[in-house]
Amino acid sequence: MEIRRGGAGDAPLILAMLDGAVAWLSGQGRSGQWGDTPWSASPRGVERVGGIARDDEVWIAEIGGRPAGAMALSSGPPAYVAPVEEPEVYITLLVTDRAFAGRGVGAALIEHARERARHQGVGLLRVDCYGGGDGRLVDYYRGNGFTSAGEFTVGDWPGRVLTQRLPLS
Repeated sequence: MEIRRGGAGDAPLILAMLDGAVAWLSGQGRSGQWGDTPWSASPRGVERVGGIARDDEVWIAEIGGRPAGAMALSSGPPAYVAPVEEPEVYITLLVTDRAFAGRGVGAALIEHARERARHQGVGLLRVDCYGGGDGRLVDYYRGNGFTSAGEFTVGDWPGRVLTQRLPLS
């Protein structure tokens, strides 16, 4: 697996991965996270992904030269999450192409986020995710070294903030 720097030009690729995730989640009766409308069919979704791809530090994981996952990092949280009083690296987006599910793409991107934080001398990594449903997404992040740090809601959408302390050497 290779992880390359991405950018604004990767927005269509990221939207396609998110569309695949929406279809997969909906097919399992788990539409609470992102609904059942593809991100690419939602002006708000297209605008959000375009903004992330333009403004955040985007990374694309590739397997065999094919895009397998995407991650975006920022120095602070999105507007719906309370900021903290210390430097942080915030994962603003993490998605794996369903064709590469189960191959460690998300875990590799999270490890890359840790490396980026350490490189910047930052000891706090945070992420937020859907906190409802069966809790599998929260469990996924816990399995990747995060601990729950709080809950929030956006409208009626339940979210969870998770943190990870990084040793700085």
